[in-house]
Amino acid sequence: MQRILITGAAGFLGSHLCDRFIDEGFHVIGMDNLITGDMRNIEHLFHLKHFEFYHHDVTKFVHVPGKLDYILHFASPASPIDYLKIPIQTLKVGSLGTHNLLGLAKEKKARILIASTSEVYGDPLVHPQHEEYYGNVNTIGPRGVYDEAKRFQESITMAYHRFHGLETRIVRIFNTYGPRMRLNDGRVIPAFIGQALRGEDLTVFGDGTQTRSFCYITDQIEGIYRLLMSDYVEPINIGNPHEITIGEFAEEIIKLTGTTQKVIYKELPVDDPLQRKPDIRKAKEILGWEPTVDRSEGMRLTYEYFKSLPQSELFKKEHKDFSTYTRR
Repeated sequence: MQRILITGAAGFLGSHLCDRFIDEGFHVIGMDNLITGDMRNIEHLFHLKHFEFYHHDVTKFVHVPGKLDYILHFASPASPIDYLKIPIQTLKVGSLGTHNLLGLAKEKKARILIASTSEVYGDPLVHPQHEEYYGNVNTIGPRGVYDEAKRFQESITMAYHRFHGLETRIVRIFNTYGPRMRLNDGRVIPAFIGQALRGEDLTVFGDGTQTRSFCYITDQIEGIYRLLMSDYVEPINIGNPHEITIGEFAEEIIKLTGTTQKVIYKELPVDDPLQRKPDIRKAKEILGWEPTVDRSEGMRLTYEYFKSLPQSELFKKEHKDFSTYTRR
């Protein structure tokens, strides 16, 4: 049986990856320090013989006994609310954490896939964003801690590939949504749905003309799986190219939820990208992948998930107390 280590296993993407690789017949080792992850996302796996969990911070030395065939490095805060509160930890998991896991992959002779992001393109001057675009990133802005952590992560991964001959894969993930997203994580889909369910006005930052392209979780996981099993070593975009303005999306949420609240507008945060749309030609040509779940169906499933959450989750203001981490 092949063994795979998935870091960030208790997070949104990580937990769905655990599910997928269990279904594919792998022995899955989940790892998470739970700084932003939630054990409830993986508790359904704990009774399985071929799932085990390590509560560990990958910025510290990582040891996993036995053989490893694959490593998926998905440990990182991904919500602006989180990485603005824990900026140093965000930089450390992208640098020290990636270094530790590349070293583990080298020791185990394992193939490693690292989770990069569309944020490496910054506030792009090229549209749609293709993999050869180097980006427009403010390195010293508040969002730079996430963007630069991921850009460094890509650089050190390619260095290990070129210098040590390590089998590496890099996925650039565009906006992804679905069940297990956190209601209060600051991203537009849970923010809008949470406001609708609480009877609050929907908040649009900026004038609503900025765009996003939303990929449903099952499509994203399929793309990641195909990339891991491919022979392609350069970064590759995985996302849904169907673009929508945030203003139009707010109207879709109002229609979906049947809310009677209005849309209000607030100032756009610093360095918030104005356009996001992946060029997925490489994913189509190399992986034979493109998204299959349209936004209306994906949003229906996501809305059903959020409606099923207890009231305590709906009205929770803070995700976690980060004070024990910010002292480090």
